[in-house]
Parts: sequence; structure tokens; C-alpha cells
Amino acid sequence: MSDQTVQLILDNLWPLLKAAVTVTIPLTLVSFVLGLVVALVVALMRLSPVRAVSGAARAYVSVIRGTPLLLQLFIIFYGLPALGVTFEPFPAAVIAFTLNVGGYAAEVIRSAILAVPKGQWEAASTVGMDYLTTLRRVVLPQATRTAIPPLSNTLISLVKDTSLASTIQVTELLRVAQEAAAPTYQFFAMYSVAAVYYWVICLGLSALQTRLEERQNRYVAR
Repeated sequence: MSDQTVQLILDNLWPLLKAAVTVTIPLTLVSFVLGLVVALVVALMRLSPVRAVSGAARAYVSVIRGTPLLLQLFIIFYGLPALGVTFEPFPAAVIAFTLNVGGYAAEVIRSAILAVPKGQWEAASTVGMDYLTTLRRVVLPQATRTAIPPLSNTLISLVKDTSLASTIQVTELLRVAQEAAAPTYQFFAMYSVAAVYYWVICLGLSALQTRLEERQNRYVAR
């Protein structure tokens, strides 16, 4: 590795870190939290006995899971302006990632809710709990333990998927690496550094996942 390459890397360690902390991580967290809200609503719709409601939720999940995330980004940022709806790059990315997470996480949450024994619903009903109270105080706490591993994987995948936001002009980690490498064509070096940043973020999330699983399993009878 030449001195020029080393100096380029050193000069861009901070800009890359800044992009990761101020754009990539916030984009991931905001999209994931909003995506979980969408996913919970869609999961409950999928469980609805009303065919129109469950059918609408099923169609949403099918569309989201059946189309590329990059295409979803392009439709929201480049396609919607043709209909008179325009978003800035960051909000457009948040919307696309939120809808995408909602589609995938909905099935995770639905499966976790179905994994809760029916007796739990019946027991809650016998003590006078209504549907929402049962869901909030009995079912969701138990479903959370089942859902944590797959939802954590969704979050980790989202961290890496945020790199696609560079295609709609979001100045996140990958875009900063591209801009730094462009004048000298040192793409291998800068992309490698960006990869390390993504890897470190994912390592941190994996460690958090392990802690959450241990915390949840602490209350499970063995």
C-alpha cells in the first residue's frame, strides 16, 4: 500500500465515521422503528377474520417482498415526482426502508403472535381482558421473545441496505467513500474502509441481540 493510499485513508477516517454516525445509523434506526410500527399493524391485519382486511395486508406483504428494494427506492424518489409528489433524499430513503421493513417484519411478528398458545388468549379473556389489553399485556410480551432473533437479523440487513440510499443522493457512508475515492481512483482502499465501518456497526448490533436474548430467556422456565 502506497503512502498516498495510506494518507487518503487517514484523511477520510473522520468523514466516513461522521457519515456513519449522522446519516447511516439514524437512517437505520428511524426506518427500523417506523417499520416495526407498520409491521405490527400489517401483522394484526393479516390475523383479522375480515377477508378484505387480511387480503389487503397480504397484498402489501407480497408486493414488498416480491420487488427489489432498489426499485422501491427509485419509485419513491424518482417515480412519485411524475405524480406531483416529491421528497428530499433522506425522507425518501426513510419511507422506502420503512415500507420494506414493514413488509418483511410483518410476517415475523405474525408468526411470533401465532406461536403464543391459544390458552393465553383464553385465560386473559376469563379474567375480563379485552382484545387490545390481552395483546398488550399478555401476547406481545411473549411474542417478543420469539421475534427478537429474526427481527435483529432484519435490523442488521437494514444497516447494509442503507448503502442503496447512495443511489438517490443520500450522503451516507458508501457515498462518502465513493466521493473520497473518485479523484484518485482508490476505490478498493476506500470501499474496504467503508466495509469495516459497516462490519463494526453490525458487530455492535449482534452483541445487542445476544444481550436481549439473554435478558428475555432469563424469565423462561427450564
